[in-house]
Amino acid sequence: MLGRILIAGMASLFICVFLGPKFIEYLRRREFGQYIREEGPEGHAVKAGTPTMGGIVLFVAVSVPFLILSKHDRASMAVFGTAVASAALGFLDDWTKISKSRSLGLSAKKKLALQALTAVGLWYVATKGVGLHNDLNVRLFHAHVHLGFLYPVLIFLVLAGASNGVNLTDGLDGLAAGCAAIVMLAYTAMTLSTGAPKVQALALICACLVGASVGFLWFNSFPAAIFMGDTGSLGLGGAIAATAVMTQTEVLLIIIGGIFVIEALSVAIQVFSFQRFRKRVFLMAPVHHHFELMAWSETKIILRFWIVAAICSSIGFTLYQQSIK
Repeated sequence: MLGRILIAGMASLFICVFLGPKFIEYLRRREFGQYIREEGPEGHAVKAGTPTMGGIVLFVAVSVPFLILSKHDRASMAVFGTAVASAALGFLDDWTKISKSRSLGLSAKKKLALQALTAVGLWYVATKGVGLHNDLNVRLFHAHVHLGFLYPVLIFLVLAGASNGVNLTDGLDGLAAGCAAIVMLAYTAMTLSTGAPKVQALALICACLVGASVGFLWFNSFPAAIFMGDTGSLGLGGAIAATAVMTQTEVLLIIIGGIFVIEALSVAIQVFSFQRFRKRVFLMAPVHHHFELMAWSETKIILRFWIVAAICSSIGFTLYQQSIK
């Protein structure tokens, strides 16, 4: 089992590294470049035109080893299906930006509606296919809270929160891909460490996501030759959310994915503060832009955020280990 997981992860990495240059060249020929928000940091203007939609090659690299090497169990297929559905939503958003030559894609209402449909599908497979109960597992206190008909609502909140959290983090070269790799590496270790076969089966899809994210970093690290776009960020967020649902770590995800929570909270705080008090807490949100405007170099911000992501994931992994003993 460990050998198959290692092979799957390495295959995803090498597929991404092999296909990357050809895909980047294709995007350049088609002039599928990134549009930069006018209200963003001035230094980002030089990134305009960088090929985007790199999430396509990332998920090709995930799909091939997973579909060949996995046993196609329902839990793993649910994670894979949620990731692909979220990536497809991201692709629609990216394509809207490119086709209409603007920095804004689908409306927030359309995104949330499609994420709600994905959440319902994930809930159905989790309860009817995998056999999970409509319960919230509060692992920190070894407690269960029966949610009943509210459980699909929880899944939607987890899916929308994780997807949008990764999407907000995707503002610097390699930041989202690196943080996602760290979080999925923690989930790979968590799924392998449990004694439940259904949970252990998830390790292979987690390893594929780690490998593809690291492979994508080969081209996405500063200075980026390609951006993952919403195709990649929403897809990775969907994968993280679905993994949390299948491992019943929805609450623990707040800690494991702490870096994404910090980024999302910074936006919420900024919006609330400005609308309520007409004052900004941060120079710019998400918070990584705040540090940019404080004259931190992009590489320093990325590395320090990776460190924070690793700390959060390590704490989450430790708490998970304690909860299964």
